Amino acid sequence: QVQLVESGGGLVQAGGSLRLSCAASERTLSNSAMGWFRQIPGKEREFVAAINWNASKTYYRDSVKGRFTISRDNAKNTMYLQMNNLKPEDSAVYYCAGDRRFYMPPALGAASYAYWGPGTQVTVSS
Repeated sequence: QVQLVESGGGLVQAGGSLRLSCAASERTLSNSAMGWFRQIPGKEREFVAAINWNASKTYYRDSVKGRFTISRDNAKNTMYLQMNNLKPEDSAVYYCAGDRRFYMPPALGAASYAYWGPGTQVTVSS
């Protein structure tokens, strides 16, 4: 069973930066799309960014375009989310996700991902 673990969350002031990491337990995900989602209490989990297996395609939700950058290092079985110019509305628990399928385009819906990490809290103070 593939396991994902996020790290890098924390408390930051508005305008600051954080870099999230997602480490996968197996190299299997090196051939699969991965994504970042976030959730605040009482709301549905929402798409943030996604990347295909070889990093040739990336997608972002509109509100984070130009501020967040998704990347991956398949040699390290790790995906990243660089978050710059953070805003209070970015505060949430951030989850990384992996697709079970190989060589598929990155999906924007949470239901397309089979593997999930436990999440890491990001809090942006104003």
